[in-house]
Amino acid sequence: MRPFDYRAPTSVGEAVTLVAEANGRARPLAGGTDLLVQLRQRMFDVDLLVDVKRIPELNTLAFDPATGLTVGAAVPCARVCEHLQVASHYPGLVDAVSIIGGTAIQQRATVGGNLCNAAPSGDAIPALIVLDAACTIAGPTGTRTVPVRAFCTAPRQTVLRRGEILVSIHLPPPAPNSGAHYLRFIPRHEMDIAVVGVGVWVVLRNGRISDARIALGAVAPTPLPADDAAAALIGREPGEDAYADAARRAQEAACPIDDVRGSIAQRRHLVGVLANRALRGAVARARGEGDG
Repeated sequence: MRPFDYRAPTSVGEAVTLVAEANGRARPLAGGTDLLVQLRQRMFDVDLLVDVKRIPELNTLAFDPATGLTVGAAVPCARVCEHLQVASHYPGLVDAVSIIGGTAIQQRATVGGNLCNAAPSGDAIPALIVLDAACTIAGPTGTRTVPVRAFCTAPRQTVLRRGEILVSIHLPPPAPNSGAHYLRFIPRHEMDIAVVGVGVWVVLRNGRISDARIALGAVAPTPLPADDAAAALIGREPGEDAYADAARRAQEAACPIDDVRGSIAQRRHLVGVLANRALRGAVARARGEGDG
C-alpha cells in the first residue's frame, strides 16, 4: 500500500470539495472493509482518503411511515439490523444486510459501501433493487437522485461522476400487503461471497399477486433486475405454478460465468431454486405470516 493523505470532513460540501479537487485520486472512506483490502492489494492507488463518518447526513438512519426509510451512506450494517423499525417494516433488507460479513465486520461495513463497491455479488444490492430504493448523490454541481437498479454500471463501477459521493439511500414506505425476501447460496456458513443471490418483493391483492420485483446477484456483470420474471407473476394466484414460471424466467435472465466459486450450470440452477424459495418467503410476509 502506498502512502496517502487522510481528511475527515464534517459536511457534505467539504467532502465533495476534497474529492473533486483530488482529480480522481481520492476515495470516500466509510467502513473501509472493502476499500482498505483493495488498497493493500494495489487494485488502485489514491492520494487521499476522505473519511465521511463525521458527516451528519451520512449517519442518518430514520423511518417515517409517510415517507419511508433513509439510510445514510456511512451507517454500519449492524445499526441497520438492530433498528426495530427497519426489522419490522423492511425484513427483506435485513435478510441481506445481516449477512454482509461476520459480527466484527458488521460493526464497520456499511450498506452504502456495499452498494458503492459495486460487486456483482453484493448482497445488499438485489434487496435494495426490489425495495425500489433510490440514491441521493452530491457533487460539485449539486444533488441528484438515481435508482439503485441503475447505480451499478459494471463490476466495481457506478454512476458516480468525478467529485461525487453517495449521501444516502431512500426506501419508500412498505406497500399494504407487501413482503420481500432475500436469499443467497454460499459454500460456507458465513464470511463468504454469494455464488448466487436472489431478492423478491410482492404485493397481494384479492388473493393474487398485483405487483412484483425480482433481482439477481452474482449472475451478471451487475446486480440484475429480472423484470420479465416479475411480470409473469402479475395477476396470478401465489402457488407452485406461478413460482415455477417466475423461477424459470429468472434462470433465463441470468448470464453467469464459470469461476472458482461456481459453474454456469450450477449458478443457473441455483437461480431457480432461490427464486422459488424467496417467492415463498416474500408471499408469507405479505400475508403476515412472518418468514413462512
